[in-house]
Amino acid sequence: MSGPSDFQPSNPALKWIERRLPIFGLVHSSFVAYPTPRNLNYWWTFGAILSMMLALQILTGVILAMHYTPHADLAFKSVELIVRDVNYGWLLRNMHACGASMFFFAVYIHMFRGLYYGSYKEPREVLWILGVIIYLLMMATGFMGYVLPWGQMSFWGATVITNLFSAVPYFGESIVTLLWGGYSVGNPTLNRFFSLHYLLPFVIAGVVVLHIWALHVAGQNNPAGVEAKTEKDTVPFTPYATIKDAFGVSCFLIFFAWFIFYMPNYLGDADNYIPANPGVTPAHIVPEWYYLPFYAILRSIPNKLAGVACMFGAIIVLAFLPWLDNARTRSSKYRPLAKQFFWIFVVVCILLGYLGSQPPEGIYVIAGRILTVCYFAYFLIVLPLLARIETPRPVPNSIADDVLAKSKGRAATAASVMFALAVAGGLFAGSTQNAKAEEGGDAPPAQSWSFSGPFGKYDRGSLQRGLKVYKEVCSACHGLNYIAFRNLADAGGPGYSEAQAAALAAEYKIKDGPNDQGEMFERPGRPADYFPAPFPNEQAARVANGGAAPPDLSLITKARSYKRGFPQFVFDFFTQYQEQGPDYVDAVLQGFEDKAPAGVTIPEGSYYNKYFPGHAIKMPKPLSDGQVTFDDGSPATVKQYAHDVTTFLMWAAEPRMEERKRIGMQVFFFLVIFAILMYFTKRKVWANAH
Repeated sequence: MSGPSDFQPSNPALKWIERRLPIFGLVHSSFVAYPTPRNLNYWWTFGAILSMMLALQILTGVILAMHYTPHADLAFKSVELIVRDVNYGWLLRNMHACGASMFFFAVYIHMFRGLYYGSYKEPREVLWILGVIIYLLMMATGFMGYVLPWGQMSFWGATVITNLFSAVPYFGESIVTLLWGGYSVGNPTLNRFFSLHYLLPFVIAGVVVLHIWALHVAGQNNPAGVEAKTEKDTVPFTPYATIKDAFGVSCFLIFFAWFIFYMPNYLGDADNYIPANPGVTPAHIVPEWYYLPFYAILRSIPNKLAGVACMFGAIIVLAFLPWLDNARTRSSKYRPLAKQFFWIFVVVCILLGYLGSQPPEGIYVIAGRILTVCYFAYFLIVLPLLARIETPRPVPNSIADDVLAKSKGRAATAASVMFALAVAGGLFAGSTQNAKAEEGGDAPPAQSWSFSGPFGKYDRGSLQRGLKVYKEVCSACHGLNYIAFRNLADAGGPGYSEAQAAALAAEYKIKDGPNDQGEMFERPGRPADYFPAPFPNEQAARVANGGAAPPDLSLITKARSYKRGFPQFVFDFFTQYQEQGPDYVDAVLQGFEDKAPAGVTIPEGSYYNKYFPGHAIKMPKPLSDGQVTFDDGSPATVKQYAHDVTTFLMWAAEPRMEERKRIGMQVFFFLVIFAILMYFTKRKVWANAH
């Protein structure tokens, strides 16, 4: 795990340690003097990015675990309290949740780079296989972490995925029972997953050490695919590779920060802002975007056992790649046919990801089967065959020759790859958007919100008016269980003082107890109390509302969404449009009509709403003109009520939004300056290498 090193510490303390534990010499030989191919491009930077992301995931995960409660009745609320009540808890959660997506994004680029440049070929077989093991561990860790918030989609995702093991002959049912810890997904399942999710990242870290060890023994591959022969072919790892990685990491952090601070929920599923409900199945159960290609393969096979085998086989086959591709030329850069088939394979993976997000019916199933065949054909037919029939172009004699032979073709290839990856990322993101609200309903029109965009803030007047609408209208049926009265006095909130928040809390009666006599009693509300629910339990709420359970409104604007298909999702990344939830809630409040249109029939006891899925809604029209009066003279109209109460509910869903955007701007300013400095430093350092 080391290169040549003449490191001799001069500090007496370091000398003393080095004589007994030569750790500084090991670090110096591995990360300073280690010879690195001088022709590495920026795709090799993703190795450093992955190391950083693993460390970040472990660090944020350990802190989050200090506040998380792994209990089926408390897990969802504990996550929401982390976001609201823990100092910078929203930042930790966003870093961890978005970090999982970024981790997989980086590892897919890392893997595709290895495929393109033949990094799996002799003598790097063990290095490649260790990478496949890391990928498998990542998938298991990511899946169990996705379950922990105990939202509706994560709960049903866990149910579907764990049920797959029942396809195993003879032992399937026993395996599922062992995973569940009972006869269904429940509290024991959550405890198992939490324990393993906490453990596996450290196992990944251990395998990563082996991965790097194998890398340092075999040496790094490079774009030319030829081994280093002389000193002219290599440069010391530090400062050359170090500064190049620092620049690449800083650029990646800008991309990462964009999601953390401005689009934290864009890659997730809106259903996960609904507490897990074993009695209600989501319309479409889809995993996170990074599992979608394999999910599509699973659903393409009509037989359950065969589907499971193909899904896992699609990953396991990667481990046999060193023996499936016998071509002597490593890099596809010099293999015309291999290069073409590689890009076809990339497109197949992207399309499988898209199909994984679609309902398993009709043309989607047929296309999934065709692409599944294409996926396996690439490994089992194309690569072995190409090794026999392809005539590669001449490769450079040395890495130094490859550096001198840089051409415009390389820049064009890099640009095309960047474009393909950008399209793939956008397609994945767009395909994972929730599609609940548009099913059978009109697309809600986009509204103008004060909180939109990177500089958006809540309108204080609208928040206070919205609170009044909630108190006088919505609170008769709906609760705000995740908002405390003290939050009304928080910075970025409706602008009340602590005294005003306490006075507002005192207007409510809170059930407390038992007292010394063992009896429950009512007392005036305090700032630390949460807004009380209007019904003691769900059954009472259903009885009072014709069988429907009114949802809690604390998260309603995040738990509702509608599909943003092509090409909107392409622009969403840049415009940060993520107000699907507020637009939908506002539209539903205004979408009631006295009579259903001709030819449309709705169930008895329902009301027609053109924006509600299926048009039949149990809730009667809640708002009418003149129903609530405002002291500031704002119009007493349904349109104004809907806009104000939606603004208030958006704040209830994310009371720290203004803080998020403000800190995000500071972080962006720092990262951009840092990246510019790294770029010019890199140019200065590398000028000495040419």
